[in-house]
Amino acid sequence: MSTVRGARARARIEITAAIKDEARRQLAAEGAAKLSLRAVARELGMVSSALYRYFPSRDELLTALIIDAYDAVGAAAEKAHAAAGRAAPGDRLAQWTAVCRAVRAWAVAHPHEYALIYGSPVPGYSAPQDTVGPAARVGLLLVGTARAAWEDEGVALPPLPDGLAPEAARLAADLAPDLPPALAAALVSAWAQLFGLVSFEVFGQFDRIVEDRDAFFAAAAERLGREVGLRPRP
Repeated sequence: MSTVRGARARARIEITAAIKDEARRQLAAEGAAKLSLRAVARELGMVSSALYRYFPSRDELLTALIIDAYDAVGAAAEKAHAAAGRAAPGDRLAQWTAVCRAVRAWAVAHPHEYALIYGSPVPGYSAPQDTVGPAARVGLLLVGTARAAWEDEGVALPPLPDGLAPEAARLAADLAPDLPPALAAALVSAWAQLFGLVSFEVFGQFDRIVEDRDAFFAAAAERLGREVGLRPRP
């Protein structure tokens, strides 16, 4: 009996993967707003009722794709962070820039999946709580890098304008109570700028403007790290 259950579980995994792969193909061809369970079922040679046993609604399929995308970019960033840590132990700026480069590389290689999570909202879709943890992976990695620097050798705290002090205090209390408000505010700003840079490249705003995009992004990523207060290890 266990052999039968195992075969069924493997079949379910394979069919679920096939459904997601076809859905990603449709995202690339038509965009998220036009994703259709019926169209996915038709392309896979399934009846719609069979597909509904795997994903009862379009929104549940979208949620699965969104979580997969966030997890994929998060895993790429975490792998790069760990590799930089092994190559240059204690060099937090090197780890920061490695994370930024990994995010950009993943986005350029997977533009349609990037658009699903950082592009225009899908009409009629509201992301559930299940997406919050995966969505936070890159941000938490950046915060963790700054935290490690703060705890080890300290950071060159960026200036905090008086008018921003209350909001910076709130951000620190909500996101990183162990870090100074100035650092928390700088991290949120850097996080937003990182994805702004990546989005400009992925969505074509740099076309006919930035030619050497590798050099441009590398310099920008390091600048963001320095603005947070990270310093290269001597």
